[in-house]
Amino acid sequence: MAGGMISLDRVAARSCRAREEPPVGHGSSLLGSRERRARAPLTVTQASGRLSPAWRALPYRGLSLPSLPSLPLQGQLKPGANPEGSMELLSTPHSIEINNITCDSFRISWAMEDSDLERVTHYFIDLNKKENKNSNKFKHRDVPTKLVAKAVPLPMTVRGHWFLSPRTEYSVAVQTAVKQSDGEYLVSGWSETVEFCTGDYAKEHLAQLQEKAEQIAGRMLRFSVFYRNHHKEYFQHARTHCGNMLQPYLKDNSGSHGSPTSGMLHGVFFSCNTEFNTGQPPQDSPYGRWRFQIPAQRLFNPSTNLYFADFYCMYTAYHYAILVLAPKGSLGDRFCRDRLPLLDIACNKFLTCSVEGGELVFRHAQDLILEIIYTEPVDLSLGTLGEISGHQLMSLSTADAKKDPSCKTCNISVGR
Repeated sequence: MAGGMISLDRVAARSCRAREEPPVGHGSSLLGSRERRARAPLTVTQASGRLSPAWRALPYRGLSLPSLPSLPLQGQLKPGANPEGSMELLSTPHSIEINNITCDSFRISWAMEDSDLERVTHYFIDLNKKENKNSNKFKHRDVPTKLVAKAVPLPMTVRGHWFLSPRTEYSVAVQTAVKQSDGEYLVSGWSETVEFCTGDYAKEHLAQLQEKAEQIAGRMLRFSVFYRNHHKEYFQHARTHCGNMLQPYLKDNSGSHGSPTSGMLHGVFFSCNTEFNTGQPPQDSPYGRWRFQIPAQRLFNPSTNLYFADFYCMYTAYHYAILVLAPKGSLGDRFCRDRLPLLDIACNKFLTCSVEGGELVFRHAQDLILEIIYTEPVDLSLGTLGEISGHQLMSLSTADAKKDPSCKTCNISVGR
């Protein structure tokens, strides 16, 4: 049987209006609990009039339901009603399977009794984000998501960028229901709870970020060196314990939450931005007063591939772009090839290497702060090391920096 495809993007614009309704907890007629009879509820009929007829996301303010029990009204009819053929109870869904997971969608299926297949009219899905101290805080973080769907063939795809965030752990449970002639629901018990984790940005998502970054990159300025700022002890350790080499290390979780490089790609970070009036690297640094400079052609040349990796800001007016330089055929190059958009080194909006007058000429975007990841060890003997005269501006450090999820310049319509 063919699977169903469900998209919730169209209800996102109405989610704020839905949150203005009285909070719905265990006392909703949607879930058939007892408290509904004790106060004026937001009924299913009222809710469905506001949202999409096929799918509706019903926010429950201040309610967390990591595991829901079977509901007490299972099988009950409205008092005084005449049962039509003594409707049988619904079986509890079981054997949940989740696959085809992306950064903003997943495919779900479950098993239920054959006798229920023709009777079930709706699915209720309880989707909860698992919070932890390092979790990315996105715009709907206070609204656990309860989804209501008209029954479609299984498996079905659930897609919704406004409630699914990349690289995030979720728990999900399902319940089936039959809508009766009087508007009430006969509901099953809740299934077991299953956990899963969403994926990284795919290439097409990074291409969208790249397009946004290109719009503000500005004109190209010439430069001649890549540089790395750090404390004196860092360079002493490289000389003494690492064979005079700057060794690649694992990229932290700074930038977009869905970046496939975070916590996965090893490299050495460099900068290349120059001051507009001097054409030289700035004298200030957020990372330390010692600077290693290396001629640009040592890291960037026709034997190097250039990849776009990320675009973000940290609640500031200026933006960062992360680029990856990987020697062709290297381990880093193979990692990036299947995950990141490849740039033309001679013609792009961020960082170029071209032949002019028989020599290599290098340019960088003026209006972006570029963070360059070089994927191989770097020999200190290929450059120069010295102390800078400026200040150490710690506030500009991007170490483990979290992206501003509300910035319209650097966010795209998938999980933040």
